[in-house]
Amino acid sequence: MRDSALSELLKALTSCLGAANVLLDNNVGERYASDWSEAVALPPKAVLRPSSTEQLSDVMAICHDHAQPIVVQGGLTGLAGGATPQAGEISISLERMRGIEMLDEAGMTMTAWAGTTLQELQEAALEVDLYLPLDLAARGSCNIGGNVATNAGGTEVIRYGMARALVLGLEVVLADGTVISSLNTLVKNNSGFDLKQLFIGSEGTLGIITRVVLRLQPRLLSTHTALCGLPDYPAVLALLNNLKRDFGAGMTGFEVMWDNYYRSVIQQTPGATSPFQSEYPFYVLIEYKENAPVAAAARFESVLCEQLEKGVMIDALIAQSSQDAAKFWQIRDGIGTLLKQLGPVSNQDVSLPIALIGEFAQELETLLKERYANLEILYFGHLGDNNMHAVAYTGRIEDTSPIGEDIMQMIGRYGGAVTAEHGIGVLKKKYLSLSRTDNEIALMKRLKQALDPHDILNRGRVI
Repeated sequence: MRDSALSELLKALTSCLGAANVLLDNNVGERYASDWSEAVALPPKAVLRPSSTEQLSDVMAICHDHAQPIVVQGGLTGLAGGATPQAGEISISLERMRGIEMLDEAGMTMTAWAGTTLQELQEAALEVDLYLPLDLAARGSCNIGGNVATNAGGTEVIRYGMARALVLGLEVVLADGTVISSLNTLVKNNSGFDLKQLFIGSEGTLGIITRVVLRLQPRLLSTHTALCGLPDYPAVLALLNNLKRDFGAGMTGFEVMWDNYYRSVIQQTPGATSPFQSEYPFYVLIEYKENAPVAAAARFESVLCEQLEKGVMIDALIAQSSQDAAKFWQIRDGIGTLLKQLGPVSNQDVSLPIALIGEFAQELETLLKERYANLEILYFGHLGDNNMHAVAYTGRIEDTSPIGEDIMQMIGRYGGAVTAEHGIGVLKKKYLSLSRTDNEIALMKRLKQALDPHDILNRGRVI
């Protein structure tokens, strides 16, 4: 865009939002230059900060008329580069579109602005004895609009499903400024196309989510947590299926850690200690929630004892307090600390057929160690929802990209998904064909062309 045309555009945008909410030059700062991914950081030409759907609609109409590409930014916690500006883009930050508009206790729904942090929503639900069953380590920073746009998952997918399963309605602004207000609060509503599904998981390429209607659940009164040691991957699978049968919907967490990950966390995370006297090939963190504390505690212990007697588990420790449970979770969540210490890594969050995950992990480790000197790889994941994390590193930054390429190619061979929940963004765009057919991708492109003919919304992401 020529300087004169850009000046005219910025003048129109400033008239719409006010000078205080059009950040330019030094006022942009580093905050808006990148998300948490390793995509190349590039400050946007300007940062726009609308405070309402109407303002955003006006902004998009102006950008549409000028064919100005924009990047949508929320909490900037994404790992796929989707919110990192590219050349020539203007950023639209939703940070001022924040707050809870309505909390319906009887209907157990919550309507919130897209820029609201996940933690704010969780805490508001708990205040009225309700529960928002979406939880991520970035809860204090990530925004619900971004969670929905990337179809986030987290630690309780095994019971409650991905973000998609929790969304009843959306309000969205299209590329040309058109507002689609579909703030449905009904669980059952088959009145025509379910338009919200177009935008959930589309990573801001089809429209900008402004408000979200979320389905809440009753708050469960008791939580029971255990950390278990297992001999091999078949035992992990057996335990998963046995607990699904015995606990039913009460099982909310099934977190698997390979010994390489577990040992690394214990060795490198300040304050983390193993509660076991021995070491095991696999560790599983189990969480079970119910509304009958005494009966649930007895059932939890009984089921775990049965698994020990059958030899499915070698050892198990049941948390006797919330402090014990926090120590167990500290080990599972130790990846945050590890990533700051390991140096350059290829950090992949992928999905695979559950029965093949053990085989995949072994084959991938063998392949990478043959190709890269001093390679280390750490595995952990939710597993019950097909998800595993692979963190591979050699200490050399030049190895991270080819290692990522090798992991993606093997994911394709195993019939997995190259991204489990962080999205395709920029970093995984070239691998989309490993998990989607040509016809699926062609349809995605047709939808993009129909809703964003000038290709200004998150250009160059996903497809």
